[in-house]
Amino acid sequence: MFFRKYSDQSCIREWVFVAILILITICSGCKKQLSSPLVNQYPLGEGSLVIPPAGSAYTGSYLAFGDTEDQLSLEKIEQFEKNVGKHQAIIAFSSFWGEQTFPSHNLDIISRHGSMPLIYWSPWDRPYEQDKGPDRFNLHAILSGQWDAYIDMWATSAKKFGHPLFVSWGLEMNGTWFPWSGCFYGAPKTPVHTGGPQSPNVQKAIGPEIYKSAYRYVVNRVRKCGAKNILWVFHVNSYSYPLDNWNMIAQYYPGPNYVDWLGLSAYGIQFKDESWVTVKDTFYYPYLAVCALDPHKPIMMAEWGIADFPKFGDKAAWLTEAFGMLSSQFPRLKAAIVWNERWQNDDKSFSNLRVTSSLESLEAYRAGVASPFWLGNPILKK
Repeated sequence: MFFRKYSDQSCIREWVFVAILILITICSGCKKQLSSPLVNQYPLGEGSLVIPPAGSAYTGSYLAFGDTEDQLSLEKIEQFEKNVGKHQAIIAFSSFWGEQTFPSHNLDIISRHGSMPLIYWSPWDRPYEQDKGPDRFNLHAILSGQWDAYIDMWATSAKKFGHPLFVSWGLEMNGTWFPWSGCFYGAPKTPVHTGGPQSPNVQKAIGPEIYKSAYRYVVNRVRKCGAKNILWVFHVNSYSYPLDNWNMIAQYYPGPNYVDWLGLSAYGIQFKDESWVTVKDTFYYPYLAVCALDPHKPIMMAEWGIADFPKFGDKAAWLTEAFGMLSSQFPRLKAAIVWNERWQNDDKSFSNLRVTSSLESLEAYRAGVASPFWLGNPILKK
């Protein structure tokens, strides 16, 4: 998710709404049955993840795990599950290269909880400021082998973990906010011809080509270390910035041999100075663009959500419509990870994407995710 400003300040109004909803649920005798247990008694086992059958998809969340997005908390996971009424099949967090660590502790918590980890593995250095351009983990340095020892350590540790996990490496490369963006590595000054991908008249920008080479390099090196339990997610932003032909998501696709799932970040309004974004504009057209990359790969909304700005639109109604579209119009969608975070912007305004931003929003989310379409537990095959 781009342009985040980290803040975990308290939001009393939110928690009042949550408390009210919990009391309402208790007083009503809990008439509505949860579609999956809040507490999974079976830790994540070994084996391969099963792609959900037709008419179903995994539900998951990212839960504001601190400035480095890796300060995972079991209590926070359990509280979110109580709020929304469903166990999470997927729990997402980040592993920034600047930390030079492997998140064994976080993976242990998630797997013991019976969920599937999704790691946003980002070649990014402190102080993790956006729009600053390449740092010491730049794509040229990766390709020259400068970070082989770290990649090997990470891969060996992932293999030792043993359980299946998703890894989204170098996400949202088709925007300008992260240092691995193709925009920093050479963009054409003339328009790109729009022939087919094999057509000789297609002018390719250097930036996307370097990104593809780095993506393949990392995947090859991890696989060489034997980490066969990783499912690789090619994770793009819903719309490219700049919106030029050379920067379209297809220019960055590393090929089917390097991708297991196709991932998409898709958000409604996030800031008070933005225009309201309809559900269709948020999901429909980006979904079609991702489908065009490969006819067979399963698709996940690797990040999705909307901020609460009542003056511009109804968040609860938006969530209700979103759940309806995601479950009925996207047959290849097999997972969706809600970005549940609240942060303060430079102008002192707050962007509140938490599903608990209001009682109405929480009720809409609970109703949407309660559908049997959304699976709260990962399915594994030995």
